[in-house]
Amino acid sequence: MSDQIMVTMQHVYMSHGCARGTLTFLKRHDLDYRKFFLDGGLPVEQIEATGDAMALRVAEVARNGR
Repeated sequence: MSDQIMVTMQHVYMSHGCARGTLTFLKRHDLDYRKFFLDGGLPVEQIEATGDAMALRVAEVARNGR
């Protein structure tokens, strides 16, 4: 079993984000949007590595299990 924290659309929605903005963000940072939307998200470290303020807020939600 993996202890890796995955950021999902649920975390985006909890951070008051949207799917369209998330797709734009993922493409802008050359992240695998198919994996994000279809395969259960991306590792929190990958999202944090972008340094994007909104992404960091979403990552924090994921880390806190909210």
